[in-house]
Amino acid sequence: MINKIKSFLRRISKRLYVKWSQWNRQIKTEDQKRTTESEKICLSICRNLITNPNSKFLMAPVSGKRYIKNSELELFVILDERNISITNHIYHYDVTIEDRNWFRLINMYDSKVESIRIGYETEIMSQIENSLSKIQQKARIGSIEQKTSTKQS
Repeated sequence: MINKIKSFLRRISKRLYVKWSQWNRQIKTEDQKRTTESEKICLSICRNLITNPNSKFLMAPVSGKRYIKNSELELFVILDERNISITNHIYHYDVTIEDRNWFRLINMYDSKVESIRIGYETEIMSQIENSLSKIQQKARIGSIEQKTSTKQS
C-alpha cells in the first residue's frame, strides 16, 4: 500500500514538473517574440562594445549606472535600469529592453569588468619583490638603527 502511494506521488510530481517546464518554455518564447528590432540592434551594439579591446568601462556604485566608452568608434553607452543610451557626436538613442535581455547584458558587462579587475590584481601581485620575511627584517634593522641613533644623541 505504501509503495503504491509513493509511486502515485512520484507520478504526480513528474507530471507537475513537465507541465511547469512547458509553461516556463512558453513564457520564455513569448518574451523573445516581444523583443523589437531596435532592442536587438542595441543589444548587439552593446555586446560588440563590451568585447571590443578598445572599450573603457566605468561603474558608478551609488547610482548603479554602467558606462562604456569607445574612443575609436566614437561611441558612449550608458546602461541604467533596463535603459540603454547610445550617444555619438551626431545622434543619441534611448532604448528600453526586457528584463531577461537586461540581466544577460549586465552579466556580460560585470563579467568583463571582473576579468579586468583580476588582470590588474595579478599584474600588481607579480611586481612584488619582497616577501613578508624580508620586510620584517628591514623593519627590525630600521628599529635597531633608530634605537642606536637615539642612544647616541
